[in-house]
Amino acid sequence: MTTEQQEEEKICIIGSGNWGCAIATVLGRNAAILPFCSEAVNMWVYDEPVTLPSDKKSTAKLSYVINTLHENVKYLPGVKLPSNVRAIPDLKEACKNATLLVFVTPHQFLPNLLPTIRANVHPTRCRGVSLIKGLDFDEMTKAPVLISKSIETAMGGGFKCGVLMGANIADEVARRQMCESTLACDFEDDGCNERTRQLFDEPPNFRVTRINDVAGAEACGALKNIVALGAGFVDGLGFGGNTKAALLRVGLLEMAQFCAIFFQRVERGTFIESCGIADLITTCYGGRNKRCAEEFAKLKLIEHKANCDELWMDIEHKLLNGQKLQGTLAVKEVYALLENRELLDSFPLFRSIFEIAFTGRPVSTITEGIHVIGKRFVSNL
Repeated sequence: MTTEQQEEEKICIIGSGNWGCAIATVLGRNAAILPFCSEAVNMWVYDEPVTLPSDKKSTAKLSYVINTLHENVKYLPGVKLPSNVRAIPDLKEACKNATLLVFVTPHQFLPNLLPTIRANVHPTRCRGVSLIKGLDFDEMTKAPVLISKSIETAMGGGFKCGVLMGANIADEVARRQMCESTLACDFEDDGCNERTRQLFDEPPNFRVTRINDVAGAEACGALKNIVALGAGFVDGLGFGGNTKAALLRVGLLEMAQFCAIFFQRVERGTFIESCGIADLITTCYGGRNKRCAEEFAKLKLIEHKANCDELWMDIEHKLLNGQKLQGTLAVKEVYALLENRELLDSFPLFRSIFEIAFTGRPVSTITEGIHVIGKRFVSNL
């Protein structure tokens, strides 16, 4: 970016779900007070019909409801959005002239969105921060690819994308309960890196630390959802804190081992940032993947032969109010990768979680996946 273009940041949030609206509360308040930022924050909205809280028999477009009530009554009810956050259903209009794109939509939607975004921003005058937790996979090699890298490739022209990951349950962030988050970016300009951090940082409630390790932060954000499924199985079985602690320990080691194999430049210190151990803990105690996996375990104890895929779909529909599970998709993709590379025996917990989730393996066998990992892997932390 040139000095002239650095004078005013223009934020566009791509996505308006639970987490998208939660981070919009932070970005909206910051945009209103930071001198280098345009006050208006655009938020692209998939414009679905939603039920009006004042009249359960009436519906209206989500963008209209957000702009009128300053509340996402479907995905973040009870939380007022700053009045400078504008819901825009037209993607071209939303991202026009943006200098910062904040990606917070399910990653499977990106291929349909990125061509339009690319055509309406200047790649060298705009950068991105992804809040998406997941991994892509190369079609030819089947190797894991960071979503931030997929975004950079699709945008082209030198576009750079960092990530924001951390122990951030959306409802708690929206209600301004104190938490930490990790911004991982390296925009080749220290001033740009710091401005980006300031746009997200809202002390004392939302404290953001910046690191350079994009790969480590993003991989942790994807893999912790797999471990959270295991934590839900443990809770569904009625096991106590000791068992869950053992699962988290092995889960963290398998996360580190996965990163060491597939993302060699990951830094050890990343695992003790908010995006690492802290995010793992909060997701395994209060996240949607844990909650749904706990329900799955309870139902499978009653009906052993229930179809796993159908059961996950029913649970998602029942508990998530239109949101999507990321852990089930992630564990399918990671299992396929490990199987292809003949590495399943090196990841007993990931393997157990997949087999319980999708092959009919009894939930009660989850503890068999909590094995002591050899000392050669401890050095990865």
